[in-house]
Amino acid sequence: MKTLIRQGRLVDPVTGIGGVMDILIENGKIAVIGSTILDQEAEIIDARNLMVCAGLVDMHVHLREPGFAYKETIETGTRAAAAGGFTTVACMPNTRPVIDSPERVAFVLEKAAASCGVRVAPIGAVTVGQKGEEITDFEALKAAGAVAFSDDGVPVQNANLLRDALILAHRQGCPVLSHCEDADMVKDYAVNEGRISRQLRLPGRPAIAEELQVTREAMLAEETGCAVHICHISTAKSVNIVRRYKRRGVHITCETCPQYFTFTEDEVLTQGAMARVNPPLRTPADVEGIIQGLQDGTIDAIATDHAPHGAEEKARPLTEAPSGMVGLETALAACLTQLYHTGKMSISDILRKLTINPAGILRIPGGRLALGGEADLVIFDPNEEWTVNPERFASKGRNTPFAGKRLKGKVKYTISDGEIIYQE
Repeated sequence: MKTLIRQGRLVDPVTGIGGVMDILIENGKIAVIGSTILDQEAEIIDARNLMVCAGLVDMHVHLREPGFAYKETIETGTRAAAAGGFTTVACMPNTRPVIDSPERVAFVLEKAAASCGVRVAPIGAVTVGQKGEEITDFEALKAAGAVAFSDDGVPVQNANLLRDALILAHRQGCPVLSHCEDADMVKDYAVNEGRISRQLRLPGRPAIAEELQVTREAMLAEETGCAVHICHISTAKSVNIVRRYKRRGVHITCETCPQYFTFTEDEVLTQGAMARVNPPLRTPADVEGIIQGLQDGTIDAIATDHAPHGAEEKARPLTEAPSGMVGLETALAACLTQLYHTGKMSISDILRKLTINPAGILRIPGGRLALGGEADLVIFDPNEEWTVNPERFASKGRNTPFAGKRLKGKVKYTISDGEIIYQE
């Protein structure tokens, strides 16, 4: 089977390929990239006035299966990924049961193979049951297909145990992804500690709870040599800490999410539980610090932390509702709206953080356009405006603070292994 993408504007941050070109896909591979390709046997995709890049890679999603199929399944989560332009997603292990054994890694891969064509890279738990007491068998998890290790959602609090885990992960050549919050400081509080928490008369999650653990992880990365990745970084000081350790040559990377450069803690006043997320939405100064970190390269990747919940759960009062928001179907548009159309970043720099950088951190294929390589592509209109309507999501989750917002940038096609897996 052949597909010919005609007259799309290519953007490839890796090779620097750009300009209006054709792409011929044959047998699931990129066969030809050129200015004028003729092939009468190929199915034609008219990409005039559209952009074409490598399929997006999300290194941080929650697919909820096994155990929470009412929130999301691997099938619905991957369909949401395809609708958002993602061809690869890495799923966190905080399911029920936890993805802490080779059998559970195999379960995820089997389910993913039967889904829409989005590749799923499982992340294994650092500790058995995410209880923070006993390290899992990293060697067995990697052999089964796990690409990294994390106790995301239940951060490892014992520094000695985490140090041992980093040493073991380093031997396996795998990164450890860390959710940085001091559990004793944040408990189950709903909002950032500060002006809004005081206004609502609620205890808050202080910024220093994140910053202390970012510092701890950076020091442990330096001492052990393990690749450590900081999940969903949210404060300006956390960005500064990572920046400082990077300059020292420490193998540390980090990601942020669209919510942390789009919204501030004030969103809680109008959206309540829909704006509840861990770590919480922060201050305008933190938003500015996140954007600066994206601009100067301190922040390596943009992830979604896609975290679907049931409608009844998110309808609860702010202090009782679960934390998290969906993001796969709004991520690219949010990035273009907040970063590209405001002139803060180029499309090439944004796409680098959504493609090759996360793939490189996880040491997995994908994230690049290459002759002879897998035909994983997204075709999008960077200028089309649309209103976010969660009822039209492919995800089971409707919990997004972007509901009703106008965004600029729309996915038109997602192609995986040469097959169209999403078409608007």
